[in-house]
Amino acid sequence: MVDIVSRAKNLILKPKEEWPVIAAEVTDVKSLFTGYVMIMAAIPVIAAFIGVTFFVLVPLLGAAVIPGMVVSSIVNYILALVGVFILGKLIAVIAPKFGGTAEELPAMKLAAYAPTASWLAGIFTIIPLLAILGILGLYSIYLFYLGATAVVRVPQEKATVFTIVVFLIAIVIFVLVGLIAALFRF
Repeated sequence: MVDIVSRAKNLILKPKEEWPVIAAEVTDVKSLFTGYVMIMAAIPVIAAFIGVTFFVLVPLLGAAVIPGMVVSSIVNYILALVGVFILGKLIAVIAPKFGGTAEELPAMKLAAYAPTASWLAGIFTIIPLLAILGILGLYSIYLFYLGATAVVRVPQEKATVFTIVVFLIAIVIFVLVGLIAALFRF
């Protein structure tokens, strides 16, 4: 079992050293999700729930919004997990077109660990005025780029284009996830 705090810290502070460690780890998709993704993906959801609900909506609309925000947060969380899973599947399909591996586990590792900066930056939504600092989550793009070569073995000369292609697909996935989640807003 990987220490989640050390993993996140290492990905943020020394990703070039951490990705080869991740690539070499023996794990499975279930462990990736239960030991890392499910915990990390909860950070921005819980922070946003607290920030938006108690600093914005309750003062404006009253406590009646809380049940709707709970449902919305649960849906957002589930869809975030589904989004990571779908992204992992897509990485496994796309990587071979860029000289990488089609193996599912490395693709899931990349999908599971690359969003680390984004998930951590989600903590800023706990105070709505600091939410703009969520832009620091864009560091996840760089994490993905580094992980592409180390984990799914995309050749260095193709890693930039691979990262851009997957990033654009990820945007589409998460916009769709966001639209679905919007259906469940209070």
